[in-house]
Amino acid sequence: TGGCVALYDAIQKLKNQGKIKKEAFKQLVASVSVGIHQGERILDLDYAEDSTAETDMNVVMTERGGFIEIQGTAEKETFQQHELDDLLILAKEGIQQLIEKQKAALG
Repeated sequence: TGGCVALYDAIQKLKNQGKIKKEAFKQLVASVSVGIHQGERILDLDYAEDSTAETDMNVVMTERGGFIEIQGTAEKETFQQHELDDLLILAKEGIQQLIEKQKAALG
């Protein structure tokens, strides 16, 4: 998430110096972890939650809502389709918040 902001800044600097002619930056990207811990859906699991989660997942998305990566694991028990859907919705909401923060940081 922060790396995306740094990349954008670097590309803009090169563009302003005339070293890049074409638009090289397509869209912002952010990622979050989500999971199920003690039956609760959690956004941005900390280490203690992640290490004991029933299910954990990493999700990477673009600012336009496209998925780049979805990686999830059932650690202790299998999870159901509705739980996957809930986690993806939670991840999308978290990523949208991060992208708004990226935009604010970039001015």
